[in-house]
Amino acid sequence: MLSCRLILRGALLTGAFASFATLAPSAHAADALKVGVLIPGSKSDKGWMESSYDGLMASEKKYGDKIKVQMIENINYADMDQALTNLASKNELVIGVGGQTQAAVYKIAKRFPNVHFSIVGGNEGESAPNVAGYDVKQAEIAFVAGAAAAMLSKSGAVSYVGGMEIPSIVNAGKEFGNGAKSINASIKYFENYTGDFDDVAKSKEATLAAIAQGADVHYHILNLGLRGMEQAAKDKGTHIIGSYTDRCGTDPLYVAYSITGTGYQVQYAIDEAVKGSWKPGYKEFGLKMGPEASGMVVCGGTAEQKAKLDAIMKDIMSGKITVLKG
Repeated sequence: MLSCRLILRGALLTGAFASFATLAPSAHAADALKVGVLIPGSKSDKGWMESSYDGLMASEKKYGDKIKVQMIENINYADMDQALTNLASKNELVIGVGGQTQAAVYKIAKRFPNVHFSIVGGNEGESAPNVAGYDVKQAEIAFVAGAAAAMLSKSGAVSYVGGMEIPSIVNAGKEFGNGAKSINASIKYFENYTGDFDDVAKSKEATLAAIAQGADVHYHILNLGLRGMEQAAKDKGTHIIGSYTDRCGTDPLYVAYSITGTGYQVQYAIDEAVKGSWKPGYKEFGLKMGPEASGMVVCGGTAEQKAKLDAIMKDIMSGKITVLKG
């Protein structure tokens, strides 16, 4: 049986925080690990947030009443400090999903030195004795996704749409283009940023602009904004390389998926805390951590395509191919 979860939504943030203490939790083992999870976006975004949520569900299934989870989802930046404070005041481990939680995590962690904080998508930089940052290495797998896109493109043009124009997202976009050019040096590549991971209209507009210039395979780092890319691709008969989780066969719009194991990182943080071996500091995930952490799947791909992509991934791991951070 899954452990009891209390899910707080951003639209009811203040009221939910105020009333939380009055809610009686279900019975748990006395020594159940208390885990707080902040998912700032939607847990059904077909991307980073949903993959992370799936990892949380896997941990609940694995540990049952050995863990007790409180999750807050769908909040804006202005409410992030408050959400993390709420989680830290009631839990032993707090997980911030997404690099956009990093600044707030480090701020709140100073106030709760006995609480462990893990950041899914944390970058190397600031450090604290009770904070762990897990780097998904999106730029690394974006290079591989670019190679796959070039293999799958019939028009000789591919595109990328990112949300916020921050270094990790920009670096992933650059490496997607580099990966595509490693397969086809003359391929056309279009890169755009909406400034918001969840803006459906802007991502649709950016994708339509790329399609107008010939792009027929699209890649992204978006959350709910992905729905705009889906609308554009469906309207114009183009295709998408999805991110984070292998969902081949579920939607004909998607011709491949890059695996960026945000859910794997959520599970890793909980596993380490349950075992009592949780450690602070920066930790790289990515290809070297195995296919659950990072990989590439072409839906219905040929043996030749798989062999080529496997060779590229080996070259990245060996350092023969160097990529930007992110």
